[in-house]
Amino acid sequence: MDKKSIIGFVLMGIILFGYSWYLGEQQEKANEAYFAEQRALFVADSIDRAEHPEKYLHEVAEKINDEQKRAEAIAAITAQNQLRFEEELAKNFGSELVDAMHGEAQVYTLENEVLSMSVSSLGAKISDVTLKDYKKYAKDGNGEQVKMFVPESAKFDVGFYLRKGYNESKINTEGYYFSTEGVQSIVGENGEVLQRLVMSLPMGEGAALQMIYTLRPNDYMVDYDVRFVGMSQWMQTVPAFDITWNNTSYQNEKGYKNENMYTTLSYRFPEDRKVEKLGIAEIGKRGGGGSKSKNITTEFEWFAFQQQFFSSIMIAPEGFSNGQLGFDTYKPGSGYIKDYKASVSVPFDDNKETYNFKFYFGPNKFSLLKEYDLGLEKIVQLGGKLVSWVNRWIVIPVFDFLSKYIGSYGLIILLLTLFIKLLIFPLTYKSYLSSAKMRALKPELSAIQAKYPKAQTDQNEMMKSQQATMELYKKYGVSPMGGCLPMLIQMPILIAMFRFFPTSIELRGEKFLWAEDLSTYDSVLNLPFNIPWYGDHVSLFALIMAATLFIYSKINYEQTASAGPQMAGMKFMTVWMMPIMMLMWMNNYASGLCYYYFLSQMVTIVQTYAIRLTVTDEKLRAKMVANAKKPKKKSKWQLRLEEAQRQQQAMIREQEKRQRSSKR
Repeated sequence: MDKKSIIGFVLMGIILFGYSWYLGEQQEKANEAYFAEQRALFVADSIDRAEHPEKYLHEVAEKINDEQKRAEAIAAITAQNQLRFEEELAKNFGSELVDAMHGEAQVYTLENEVLSMSVSSLGAKISDVTLKDYKKYAKDGNGEQVKMFVPESAKFDVGFYLRKGYNESKINTEGYYFSTEGVQSIVGENGEVLQRLVMSLPMGEGAALQMIYTLRPNDYMVDYDVRFVGMSQWMQTVPAFDITWNNTSYQNEKGYKNENMYTTLSYRFPEDRKVEKLGIAEIGKRGGGGSKSKNITTEFEWFAFQQQFFSSIMIAPEGFSNGQLGFDTYKPGSGYIKDYKASVSVPFDDNKETYNFKFYFGPNKFSLLKEYDLGLEKIVQLGGKLVSWVNRWIVIPVFDFLSKYIGSYGLIILLLTLFIKLLIFPLTYKSYLSSAKMRALKPELSAIQAKYPKAQTDQNEMMKSQQATMELYKKYGVSPMGGCLPMLIQMPILIAMFRFFPTSIELRGEKFLWAEDLSTYDSVLNLPFNIPWYGDHVSLFALIMAATLFIYSKINYEQTASAGPQMAGMKFMTVWMMPIMMLMWMNNYASGLCYYYFLSQMVTIVQTYAIRLTVTDEKLRAKMVANAKKPKKKSKWQLRLEEAQRQQQAMIREQEKRQRSSKR
């Protein structure tokens, strides 16, 4: 080993020794700091337990084995803690606020032509809302008026901090009794008579928290104002105040599955064109699982406890700064759907005394919600961008117009179907004409298939067969996609109807023939058992819809099967499978939707036979032959297609040539 190697090993040893010593020193310092922190925490905890033993009595009480004694001990400790809190509150902010913690709840009612709303003096909360024009589903047809939520579940709290010197107290309005002079009638700006209820919570030294509810005639919107009167000196360092709103929604409709499918919690960001939704959950905490929640960290304008046909919405015109929104889902048969929870924050400005909010309690009617110009109409299920325009600009305007003159929604759906079918008749005619042309060319197509029998296995023959077929189509003016494209264009209308009918408030409770409610399924026979994917009942509208679909599919198959063997192989799927699937699927859907699909197919069948009378295959073929003799100018697209086919064919020939050369 030379001199340089020895020096290197010595230096490495010195470095390792120094690094180990340094780590040991750092670890010792970290241990000392950790134990010092633990000793400080232990001392602080010991001092706190000695000075405030009431905080830790719950730990002792929970260890009592006897259930009754444990409950009594916890109740006694809670009462003792409440007494200490009241003493501290009275010391810092006076006795008026403490006096408001004791009393008896009184209920005051604001009412107009469409809405009845009860407000409790305990917490100044809305404790009950009833919609006068709508009834809850009942088998005997005598359901009660719709209530927006279970009164016993109502929770509403405004929470904020008061600071006086070094003293601080958290105020939660749900624990205080507000005073009021009752509901008063006032004259609004437009001369209309409004109902107003001013609830006041005294804070001492002339300060008060006021909650003001104002209801206009024939309106589902309620103005809600929060006023911090003379309280800015105690709230200068408060960044925000919180609002908590919880309630449970009833099952108001006939079918739990459908109602739950469209019951969720929605919210909207400022200037956003769409509404965000939490989605659905099948079974709730009373049946296992089924919770959804969302923590929103940015500003949003409003949130909605959204049911299938009705919504309770809280609106902040100046925005909520953040919030926690969520719900639990009840199990079927409980009589309830969702247990909603919302906790939101509102930025506080000590130079501002009044904060304006709004509540909407009412139906999910598109035209009504749109009048408020707050984007509330976006909660109505109209489908995505590809189909919502159909509902917004065609279906809803037609419904609103016809309902002014016609009382039967069964007749309105019939007229709507005829209007839509007339509107898309050119597409239906073009689709039929394309299928007829394909049938007329069957002899020529069969000749091409006979000429190239190996087209399915040989790539060169397949290319020649395709070229011959395209030449044939071009010669006779036939587009192979002519029958598909018109049908694809009609798809948005079919999907739009599927989204509109189950959530259309216009159809709710409307009777037609044997259906007692066009917005839900009709049942002519209740089964003593449940069939998977079908249900425990028989919907007659779903049956006749499926039967009509079978007839239409059979007619359509007979039209197209002769066009080629590919269509002939689709018989089971088109004629049998599709009607069966639709029957299984639609048995639990809105009877109005099944009725519309039935009418749509019937009109299409009539149109098909009417077109057959004017366009026979013989006349069409003669016209095609005459047109084929006329000289045709090739389009740029046809020239590019032919060039691409020639290049592809040349490549195939080159590959075959190379394969033959390699074999030699």
